Amino acid sequence: MPSSNPLDNIVRRDFLQNCGLGLGGIALSALLGDEAKSEQTQTNPLMPKSPHHEPKAKAVIQLFMAGGPSQLELFDYKPKLVELDGQVVPQSYIEGKRFAFLKKDPKLLGTRRKFKQYGESGAEISELLPYTAKMADEIAIIKTMKTDNFNHGPAKLIAQTGHQEFGHPSMGAWTLYGLGTHNRDMPGYVVLQSGNRGPRGGAYLWSNGFLPSIYQGVPLRSQGDPILNLNTPAGFSDNRQRRAMEAISQLNGIRHDTTGDDEITTRIANYEMAFRMQSTAPDLVDLSQESQTTLDAYGVTPGKASFAKNCLLARRLVEQGVRFITLYHTDWDHHGGGENLEEHLDQRCKETDQPAYALIQDLKQRGLLDDTLVIWGGEFGRTPMGEVRKSIGRDHHIENYSIWCAGGGIKPGQTIGQTDELGFYPQEEKDRIHVHDLQATALHLLGLDHLRLTHKHQGRDFRLTDVGGNVIDQLVS
Repeated sequence: MPSSNPLDNIVRRDFLQNCGLGLGGIALSALLGDEAKSEQTQTNPLMPKSPHHEPKAKAVIQLFMAGGPSQLELFDYKPKLVELDGQVVPQSYIEGKRFAFLKKDPKLLGTRRKFKQYGESGAEISELLPYTAKMADEIAIIKTMKTDNFNHGPAKLIAQTGHQEFGHPSMGAWTLYGLGTHNRDMPGYVVLQSGNRGPRGGAYLWSNGFLPSIYQGVPLRSQGDPILNLNTPAGFSDNRQRRAMEAISQLNGIRHDTTGDDEITTRIANYEMAFRMQSTAPDLVDLSQESQTTLDAYGVTPGKASFAKNCLLARRLVEQGVRFITLYHTDWDHHGGGENLEEHLDQRCKETDQPAYALIQDLKQRGLLDDTLVIWGGEFGRTPMGEVRKSIGRDHHIENYSIWCAGGGIKPGQTIGQTDELGFYPQEEKDRIHVHDLQATALHLLGLDHLRLTHKHQGRDFRLTDVGGNVIDQLVS
């Protein structure tokens, strides 16, 4: 007996013939799906995009020690340098070399710090970094990093953008350009700052360069409102603001249809994100949800801006799906005199050592470390020679400096590269690792081929690694 419900009497053939689509319509819909997705990407440039290959990392946290930490006091112990302390450096080392401040016949400076080997890896780490020493088997240390400029501004630009000149996209911007982001309510690239001043180079270090401005880094404040002027003005209701947003978006859409200017698409996306961030951003920087145990582990003092607080915020950002986070901590420029390798280096290490360790452990406990790449380091290192000033210090050194990496596809528990007996050059040329190699490796771990991630500008294809860069195979698990 037929059902009284007419839908129960429809067979599959009837449905496919009469539903208004049919098999052809369904196929056409599938074919148009990619086109629709492409259009959606054009209206929202931050939509997730497919990587070039299977990624090992989903996010990057960059702990940038602005100013140039002394590798000779932290990671690269040289007994011969201690033995020759006070002697003039052999001319063969410095012939044809330029330095930022060193005068003629500079004298070698042996470290006053004690080093020990830690973990099964036997990594040599200074007494200044007791927390880092506890995770010797969880990090990979590179001792033979190389960069191209001994001045802070250009060296920071190379570290962040791959180029010494202003106007190029930062690594975070390239990452967003290549992959997009999964969180529509927060910027995909966030910058956090601590220390007495901002890093030399300023906003150019997290710039979008010649990429659309939607890819630039967004600085968040760790005290007060996360972003200035983010809150809705008094007397302006949510409904009224929503209507204003819709009107602005419609006007911008009309303008985009007329001009085809991609920056208008960026403007639309930024208005929409700012509207959503009014509710998400304040919650992000509200640490009242964190336990006292967590706050103590990082060394966070409630209500006080610090590198420790920024490390905790970085973990929270990763949890929210933010793709790239850079933490700048300044005042590592220890020449002697005003800032030296005695009290001031001790202070910087105390401010950063425990929080960096807590960040790694926190990510690990929450199952986030495996797909979060963490990079610690500065724009260059310090010379084996001391400077003649009122207190102990070293000049900028670009031939060798040390960094460490963890998580995100890194093979931990190893030291890559060895330096000569004075810590001036790599022991072997094959040990030299250029900053472009590190950038190529970071992109590789994110699933991006640095040779294919390009953007045409002024008639040529540019990329993060300029005309260099090789993946550091030994670093990748």
